[in-house]
Amino acid sequence: MKHFKLPDLGEGLQEAEIVQWHVKPGDTVKADQLLVSVETAKAIVDIPAPYDGVVAKTYGVEGDILHVGEPLLAYEGEGEDTGTVVGKLEAGEGGAGDSFFVGAAPSTREHLAPRATPAVRQLARQLGVELAGLSGSGADGLITRADVEAAAESVRTSFGGERLRGVRRSMALNMARAHAEVVPVMLVEDADLSRWPEARDPLVRLAQAIAAACKAEPGLNVWFDGKAMAIRQHDHLDLGIAVDTPDGLFVPVLHNVGGRTADDLREGMRRMREAVKARSIPPKDMMGATVTLSNFGTLFGRYASPVVVPPQVAIIGAGKIRDEPVAVAGKVEVHPIMPLSLTFDHRVVTGGEAARFFKVLVTALEQPEG
Repeated sequence: MKHFKLPDLGEGLQEAEIVQWHVKPGDTVKADQLLVSVETAKAIVDIPAPYDGVVAKTYGVEGDILHVGEPLLAYEGEGEDTGTVVGKLEAGEGGAGDSFFVGAAPSTREHLAPRATPAVRQLARQLGVELAGLSGSGADGLITRADVEAAAESVRTSFGGERLRGVRRSMALNMARAHAEVVPVMLVEDADLSRWPEARDPLVRLAQAIAAACKAEPGLNVWFDGKAMAIRQHDHLDLGIAVDTPDGLFVPVLHNVGGRTADDLREGMRRMREAVKARSIPPKDMMGATVTLSNFGTLFGRYASPVVVPPQVAIIGAGKIRDEPVAVAGKVEVHPIMPLSLTFDHRVVTGGEAARFFKVLVTALEQPEG
C-alpha cells in the first residue's frame, strides 16, 4: 500500500483533528478530490487527494487527532509513502530500539527503556503519560498509541472534567509554552479619546496607532535564538486581532497594517469578522502575526495581563471605554478614556524600548482623525 500522510498545514501546526471523511475504503478517487476535512488550531482545512487511485484504508475517525507526518490514507498498490513532510512511524509499526547499555548484562531487563515508536513517545509527552508504567499490547511488549490513549483516558476519568479539543486544546498548549518560555512584563496607561468625533469603534485607530509605534521604535525589530522575533517594519506589520467566539478564541491576522488606508482596514476587519463566524478563514490569514491586539473591552474589563505567545514579543490589550473625570487646566471635565495594557517579552525587549513604543502608541491614539 502507498500511504498519504497528514501534510504540513501551516506555520507551527503540528496536529489536526478529523472533522469529516469524504471517502471510504474501496472508493476510487481522482487527484484533487476532497478526501477529508480536519480542524487545526487555526481553521477547518479541506485536504485533497494527491493523485488518482483506490482507497485501501483510512486512518482515524471523526474526533481523532493526527500529527503531521502520520498516515492519513492508504492507496491500493505498491509504492513509496507520500506526503509533504518526512513522516513519523505509525504506532505499532517497527519500534526496535537501541539495545546497547552499560553496566548490565543483556539478560537484565530492568534497565531497558519502554519500547515504543517515536510517534507514540511524542504522544505520551503531549498527554503527560509515563511510558515506564505501561504494559505494551503490541508485539513483544511494544507500547502502542492505543495503550497511551487508554492510560490518558483512565487518568481523565478518575479526575473528571472534559477532554480539550480543537481551539481550546491549542490554547492550552500555547499558554503552557508561553508560560515556560516568555519572561513577561506589563505596562498600563490610559488614552484620552476626547478629541475623537466618536469613541466607540476603535479597532482601526488602534491598528494605525500600533503601526505608528512600530515605525518609531526600531529597537523592537530584533532577532533572538536564530529566529526573527518581534515587530517588523511598520509597512509590513501583520497584526493579529483576537476575536472571541462562542467555541473559543481565534486570532486572525490583518496583513500590511501600516500600508493600508483606514477604509481598507475597516473593510478588512469586516471580512475578517464574517470569516471567523463562518469558520472559513483562509490559512494565510491565520499566520504570520508580528504583534497581537486583544480588544477584550468589548466584553468586559479595564486592564489585563495578556499573554505573549512566541515568536511574538508583545501583545496589546484594549479595555472597555469609560466616561471618566479628568483634570484640564485646573478644571474637571468628563472624557472618554480607553485603558490599555502592554505585555512584552523581557528576554528580547528592554523596558526603555517598550515604554517608548507604548508612549508613541498612546500619543498616536489620542490624536483627532486626520
